[in-house]
Amino acid sequence: MGNVKEARSPLILHNAFLVTMDPAARVFRDGALVVVGDRIQALGPSAQILRDFSHLAAAESIVDLGSRFLLPGFVNTHVHSSQQLARGIADDVDLKTWLHERIWPYESRMTEEDSYLSTLLCGIELIHSGVTCFAEAGGQHVSGMARAVKELGLRACLTQSTMDTGDGLPENWSASSTDDCIQSQKELYKKHHNTADGRIRVWFGLRQIMNATDQLLLKTRDVAEELKTGIHMHVAEIPYENQLVMNTRKINHGTVTYLEKIGLLRSNLLAAHSVWINEEEFLLQIEFFSKAGVKVSHCPAAAMRMLGFAPVKEMLEAGICVSLGTDGAPSNNRMSIVDEMYLASLINKGREAYMNGQTNPTALPAVAILEMVTINGAKSVLWDNEIGSLEVGKKADMIVVNPFSWTMVPLHDRISSLVYCMRTENIDSVMCNGQWIMKDHKILNVNEEEVTSLAMQASDDLLRRAGIYLPKRMNYL
Repeated sequence: MGNVKEARSPLILHNAFLVTMDPAARVFRDGALVVVGDRIQALGPSAQILRDFSHLAAAESIVDLGSRFLLPGFVNTHVHSSQQLARGIADDVDLKTWLHERIWPYESRMTEEDSYLSTLLCGIELIHSGVTCFAEAGGQHVSGMARAVKELGLRACLTQSTMDTGDGLPENWSASSTDDCIQSQKELYKKHHNTADGRIRVWFGLRQIMNATDQLLLKTRDVAEELKTGIHMHVAEIPYENQLVMNTRKINHGTVTYLEKIGLLRSNLLAAHSVWINEEEFLLQIEFFSKAGVKVSHCPAAAMRMLGFAPVKEMLEAGICVSLGTDGAPSNNRMSIVDEMYLASLINKGREAYMNGQTNPTALPAVAILEMVTINGAKSVLWDNEIGSLEVGKKADMIVVNPFSWTMVPLHDRISSLVYCMRTENIDSVMCNGQWIMKDHKILNVNEEEVTSLAMQASDDLLRRAGIYLPKRMNYL
């Protein structure tokens, strides 16, 4: 990969194991792809592409990938980029302590510069794991996030953390009025939507139903529909949420059924987690999701750490678009979508044994996992007309994977190996929007060492401002 140059007109990548993830599920054992500007102009067998296009390219722009894998860039559909500086501050604690004593005090003391550095640090880890696009789950200071995304060269759907009610909020961080919540997001949309060469989109955020009045839910639904953008919301995370909805809304139903009744379940809703769908209305609530076209972000590591088993197999069987997310660093210390791919398959195989008393090794096979992290991810962020698969006319968002290491060889089943054997270190290079943002494991647009150093200092300062003091786990000398 040492002779790879910045994407030009045209750039030809050939001699690749090319996994398109297109509707025909085409895989070229010896494939090639042509990039012109920010889009894919052609792809197919290497011999054909070299015959038709090599005379149009400079010699240094014809790159032999040496049988490495060429895949669509991964889409991480649930990330709290503003929480990256909080990695390790809320380990091994109950959910109330996690939220009220760690996360909310941390978030409430963030500055825009903190958010910028946090997103830079998060983005570096995302790129190393092959992510070219992520969906921000809702955080502080979207302008800081946007600045970082622009510099990194990533693609992102950015969302503000939005709450207009709720108990346990820090004294200096009271809930905003409903109108303020809507207006601030409109302003962010106007300022940042479709910026950074079209790589940034602004969505509307609902932190969770426990921190949203009905007025905020309905206004968010209507404005997002008007602006033709998405809504990102944590849905049915914990049992308490369903109980609170029943108590406060004076109904006999949990979150999903209530959101259906008020018309919030729509095709532009990305529902994160969706673990605690009421047992009594299990099939009905899955049908609500399916009929409305709701997208679900499954975050296996975070779910196992704090939430529980999500009914992913049942959702997929019902035709629901399920994708993968890492969640934030305080709820999943590893921000690697590669790890989530591995966990998603194993956890959902294990869930079958737990639920049905017998194992089902066929649950969530390798191909289904690859779909979740590519084309399903693109559908979840409402961007599948341009990303999520390698097809002519789509954006040149792709990754190069080197499988020729002890982590992956031998390669008896290459598709299976991508899910069950690949590790972050197997990802050589990453391209987004036709530009290399990582080559030969080196991030190109920012200085990793400098970002790491600045982030460590900013994190220490932020914890002091927030009054967060972590207990010593062992006898420190």
